[in-house]
Amino acid sequence: MTIASLEAGCPAVGSAAPEFTLRSTADTDVTLASFRGRKNVLLTFFPLAFTSTCTAEMQAFTDDIAQFEGRDTVVLPISVDSTATLKEFKAKWQMPFDLLSDFKRGVSRQYGVLNDEKFYANRAYVLIDKQGIVRWTWQEQQNSNRRENAELLERLRRLE
Repeated sequence: MTIASLEAGCPAVGSAAPEFTLRSTADTDVTLASFRGRKNVLLTFFPLAFTSTCTAEMQAFTDDIAQFEGRDTVVLPISVDSTATLKEFKAKWQMPFDLLSDFKRGVSRQYGVLNDEKFYANRAYVLIDKQGIVRWTWQEQQNSNRRENAELLERLRRLE
């Protein structure tokens, strides 16, 4: 599968981001619409909690969360894991942000990142501005790869 075919499933840059509501590790429902007019949103779809690349990625977000917040951005990590599993993952690595459970896989399908063969989301990123418009997407060819925070922060800088 090529990058072009992977990206074809993501919402088009310049389009309105598809709305969703997901349960968080704080036992609250998080809606994309709740950030409109207030924050940029970085959706980070990750395959499975407790795997090596996903753990490294979440640790990197933990280390740099202040930089994302300083760019008026909320990071919303999304996985198909259950809320209970994500709570354990968050607690083990002391993450200062909530994780969202897409256990029914509806949002992963909606955003075009569900790996039908494995039944989990491929690693992908969707940057949404304060108006709810998709400004950048990326889906990894291999789930063992991930974007570095420096690149993601540069993408945010370009929104200013």
